[in-house]
Amino acid sequence: MPTTTAEFIRRELSRGELADIAARVYAGERLTREDGIRLWESQDLLGIGYLADLARQRTCGDTVYFINNAHINYTNICQNLCDLCAFGRQTGTPGAYTLTLAEIEAKARAAAAAGVTEIHIVGGLNPELPYDYYLELIRTVRRAAPGACIQAFDAVEIDFIASRAGRPVADVLQELRQAGLDSLPGGGAEVFAPEVRRRLCAKKIDGQRWLQIHETAHRLGIPTNATMLYGHLETAADRVDHLLALRELQDRTGGFLAFIPLAFHPANTAFSNLPGTTGVDDLKMLAISRLLLDNFRHIKAFWIMIGPKLAQVALHFGVNDLDGTVREEHIFHDAGAETPQYQPAESFLQSIRAAGRIPVERDTLYREIRRYA
Repeated sequence: MPTTTAEFIRRELSRGELADIAARVYAGERLTREDGIRLWESQDLLGIGYLADLARQRTCGDTVYFINNAHINYTNICQNLCDLCAFGRQTGTPGAYTLTLAEIEAKARAAAAAGVTEIHIVGGLNPELPYDYYLELIRTVRRAAPGACIQAFDAVEIDFIASRAGRPVADVLQELRQAGLDSLPGGGAEVFAPEVRRRLCAKKIDGQRWLQIHETAHRLGIPTNATMLYGHLETAADRVDHLLALRELQDRTGGFLAFIPLAFHPANTAFSNLPGTTGVDDLKMLAISRLLLDNFRHIKAFWIMIGPKLAQVALHFGVNDLDGTVREEHIFHDAGAETPQYQPAESFLQSIRAAGRIPVERDTLYREIRRYA
């Protein structure tokens, strides 16, 4: 008779609807598109979580990462004003803002004084900003926080900046790197499915362009993250196809650092009638990501979006990273996120240890800063 919960789940999996998929996970075989869709359609949450936890253990052991970081959202003025977004504003409307370089320098200096090792910078597509603003923004942060990695400008912003400059993306990425850029965040991916993307964010670059920009960054030696926004109009097949497109690019470049599923927050958007994700959605999303993305070392639960307690539970559903201290965040809080905007390092230590894992503070590139006993 089984003596532990894990043994019980394994026995039930072996004779349930997911028995063949479980056998492939045990054997270390790559899962297919059909497998992914069947996982989404299954109600066996604990079985899926067990398999994802097994895959997590094989890939990265019991280490769980967090980072001491700070976010800077330099402008919310945006020419796209996507229906999915509550952050963007038109110029001159209430709440519209663009930070001056002096204001950005002050934020970067405050972050450096707090000992952050990453400054994460994203914003809207502001047509009033010249190309030099972006280069000088990076130079300013580099001077103010010389010890921190700079992760800035998602693929949508990079496409916009290159268009404004009339320059190839590769040239812009090279100049931003020379100014001090270390990596790109994974935002703007949303869901690659063209029809869903048309309804969510018709003016945004398409999925192929997003993948091309990340591939260009990888080819230049600039690592990036990957994301997917889930919990709105997409189907299970759309989610799986998105993950497999990321897996295919990672096979070719190896340039992705981490995958971060982003739970859609509908408040104050054109989709405020949607209910948002549930805890089951969030855990299945994270677990299936771990199982399908067998070439990604890090799967991150962004606690800002799902809350610190569910993020802690996610450590048993394939997750090995809880992201960072953050300190200030506008994009998801404008869309109804009710989480705090700051979580101290001590909170990560307590959360990770209580889950039976080993806390490790990292930098942007997953270099260990401190491993806690």
